[in-house]
Amino acid sequence: MRLAKRIYSDDGIVLLAEGVELTSKLIRRLGECGISFVYIQDSRTDDLSVPELLSDETQRRTLQTIRSVFHDFGNASGRSKSGTYPYVGRKMKEVMQLIMDDLSGNKDAMIMLMNLHTVDHYLYMHSMNVCVYTTLLGMANGYSHDELVTLGIGALLHDVGKTQISMQVLLKPGALSAYEFDEMKRHTERGFYLLKDEPNIPILAAHCAYQHHERLNGSGYPRGIKGDEIHDYAKWIGIVDSYDAMTSHRVYRDAMLPHQAVEVLYSGSGTLYDVSKLQLFRDKVAIYPIGLSVKLNTGQSAVVCDINSTCAHRPIIRVLTDEEGIELKTPFDMDLSKHLNVLISKIEINAGEMNTMPA
Repeated sequence: MRLAKRIYSDDGIVLLAEGVELTSKLIRRLGECGISFVYIQDSRTDDLSVPELLSDETQRRTLQTIRSVFHDFGNASGRSKSGTYPYVGRKMKEVMQLIMDDLSGNKDAMIMLMNLHTVDHYLYMHSMNVCVYTTLLGMANGYSHDELVTLGIGALLHDVGKTQISMQVLLKPGALSAYEFDEMKRHTERGFYLLKDEPNIPILAAHCAYQHHERLNGSGYPRGIKGDEIHDYAKWIGIVDSYDAMTSHRVYRDAMLPHQAVEVLYSGSGTLYDVSKLQLFRDKVAIYPIGLSVKLNTGQSAVVCDINSTCAHRPIIRVLTDEEGIELKTPFDMDLSKHLNVLISKIEINAGEMNTMPA
């Protein structure tokens, strides 16, 4: 197998370039670094084009900025005499302008899952994902430019309070104790207090950090506020934050299938999450991105080759094997919205325990 898309470090530096052959040693090393899937070159899917939400340069700049800002907040470097970080707001606005420039051509399209692969701290990639998805949803919702900048900054920094949490708790591979869970929940308050007095950070962005784990029925934290007490920006981020967390591989659990994560979100419709926001999320997010290798309930293997804009959980797939797993001489496309008895049962995993996404 050869890489079809490059792999980055947490500084945005290319570690493995497109075309590199994936040896057993490299696959093992990538797994150890937390890379759960990669795109590979495949002659059967050469005609498929995987769209990019962000350019390579924007992805690199965004990751570098998130890493730098989170590092400074966690280590108190760069702080002014007043105890603030005046440059943070400027950096965030610069990054948001890059992101919005890239996304402006996608605002009416289905939102594709991010496919940048990084040997990275989960927190950085998660922050960028949440920002991109939330900003696109904000565009679809009709927010103005200034509103989108504030929403995006709030999304980029929603988890900044985790820089104040012990790494032993933050990266613990197993279940958290009651004390550790209480400590983890404090990241919302700590994020708010880190951001609220920053001269160039909108106060609403600080409230995004404070409120993104609050829920409509008051069951959230840290304050248990309800309904309209929660700002709309925090409600958007709460939905996207939950979805990205559920569909990301973590050291203590496997990633949830996209449609399973959507079902979990919908189980909280009207109680945990705003109904109209969930409907827009469902209508705009392509939960099975183009290029994803999947296993069907029939036993066949396939790859997602197009999105159904009216039925995101039933994509068009290219069937590559028969029911016994034998490669077909002539792969064929199938629209799952027209074959309701055929279901995606899991994301395909190869012998190296790494998902492969032909491109």
